[in-house]
Amino acid sequence: MNDRALDGYEISTDPVRLDADLVHYWLATDAYWAVDRPRELHDRAVAGSLNFGLYASGSGRQAGYARVVTDHATFAWLCDVYICRDDRGKGLGTALVEAIADHLTPCGLSRLTLATKDAHAVYEKIGFRALVAPEQWMTLGLIDPGPVEM
Repeated sequence: MNDRALDGYEISTDPVRLDADLVHYWLATDAYWAVDRPRELHDRAVAGSLNFGLYASGSGRQAGYARVVTDHATFAWLCDVYICRDDRGKGLGTALVEAIADHLTPCGLSRLTLATKDAHAVYEKIGFRALVAPEQWMTLGLIDPGPVEM
């Protein structure tokens, strides 16, 4: 993990520390994949996930968020990775995702997956790569609008 990037910040999975209003605001107003996400839907997603908060060490102010949908045995989906605009450019997103991978390593998962439209280089630094056999993957879009426009 990039401890230097986390200088002055800490990561926690304690649900009590999450600022649910702030996280919903960030995602529903500033994250292309979740713009206009209804609060009730957001709350259900958080309740069914392993949540990671990134906090300023001194004040406890929340500076980032990510969640993982996982069975803690075979598979995990990383989603809703967000760093507050005021805290970007410090390597915090990379450090947060590295910490998540470290947290999940003892589970012995076969894979940790994610989807991104524009941050491939960020995740590649951590070791993520494109699917080796994308033709083996399928999706059932129950309400899937298709690919997000650039």
